[in-house]
Amino acid sequence: MAEHPAYPVGLRLTGRRVVVLGGGHVAQRRLPALIAAGADIHLVSPTVTPSVQAMAEAGELTWHQRPYEEGDLADAWYALIATGDTEANTHASAEAERHRVWCVRSDDADAATAWTPATGTSEGVTVAILTTDTKSRDPRHTAAIRDAVVEGLRDGTLVAPHHRTRTPGVALVGGGPGDPDLITVRGRRLLAEADVVITDHLGPRDLLAELPPSVEVIDAAKLPYGRFMAQEAINNALIEHAKQGKSVVRLKGGDPYVYGRGMEEVLALTEAGIPCTVVPGISSSISVPGAAGIPVTHRGVAHEFTVVSGHVAPDDERSLVDWPSLAKLRGTLVILMGVGTIGKVAATLIAHGKSPDTPVALVQEGTTAAQRRVDATLATVAETVVAEEVKPPAVIVIGEVVKVGPTTTA
Repeated sequence: MAEHPAYPVGLRLTGRRVVVLGGGHVAQRRLPALIAAGADIHLVSPTVTPSVQAMAEAGELTWHQRPYEEGDLADAWYALIATGDTEANTHASAEAERHRVWCVRSDDADAATAWTPATGTSEGVTVAILTTDTKSRDPRHTAAIRDAVVEGLRDGTLVAPHHRTRTPGVALVGGGPGDPDLITVRGRRLLAEADVVITDHLGPRDLLAELPPSVEVIDAAKLPYGRFMAQEAINNALIEHAKQGKSVVRLKGGDPYVYGRGMEEVLALTEAGIPCTVVPGISSSISVPGAAGIPVTHRGVAHEFTVVSGHVAPDDERSLVDWPSLAKLRGTLVILMGVGTIGKVAATLIAHGKSPDTPVALVQEGTTAAQRRVDATLATVAETVVAEEVKPPAVIVIGEVVKVGPTTTA
């Protein structure tokens, strides 16, 4: 008889009896999805992995600590046969056939009555991939297709423009440190769904090139703000476009709440009654040093790191930083927006007890193709910035961790 492709179907297992035979790594991989489906899981196995045991102890399944016995599959809606005993698996398969229980079998898929597809989820959509070629069934091939489809759904590249999910309101999206690949999956998807994107110069600019022509891209730095402060102009633009029923993304560099004025925008949107979503981003305070080979903490070297804004100098009356206290810390000091003030910062730290020989690294355009690293000490950093023509954006790392890596050059 000619073989036919499997008929795909979604099983609704909530509250229904599911029997799993075997408590090894196959069961360990399959159980989370069955638990998420709300199944009444009965696992039969003399032994289980520590992870499976933890599921049993948490009450997520019932563990019958014994080998398979005839009758275990009675009243089951679905069964997973995954023991290391081929004879037991064969008997269980036969029982499933007699009781008309759909079952999958890990050691012999052709002897089973069902196959497990390669699955993945994205925003309420489940993707299940089954091969139609029963002669050359390759789990790696179906898994690769699954991964490609799920990734496309998550980043929005597989959603046709006229079928885009439009969610009126504003999303504050942290774009990460600069490399477009370092934006979160959710951030990339929201960009793909946007009608309007309001960005700034620290946002990952390469992502904007991926947007369709129908998306309105607004440079926040060029917003006309007349008598208003620039931030108020941005707030007003977000509110205005959202009130038109548009899906608006405010694309920021790094994380919206790390020197990104994200909360100011959230408060303005809340006051205007605009729904707002905040999507965290990878902060340059950690990622840029890491990309340059510098760990912000390291065993036996630094047990803490402190992130400080350097946009105002220590002697500026607007500064809220306790520089004398920072000078006494033994950990790592990471300074953002500090290229223009690093000379005064270094002098202040030295004046309050920090060694002039403390290593300093300046990482310009971190994580991008233009990244470069310049090393100095607190005593020499002011002149080094000038001599090496270091320009913002640059992340400045101060502390012994600068010397931990295999190299101190970019």
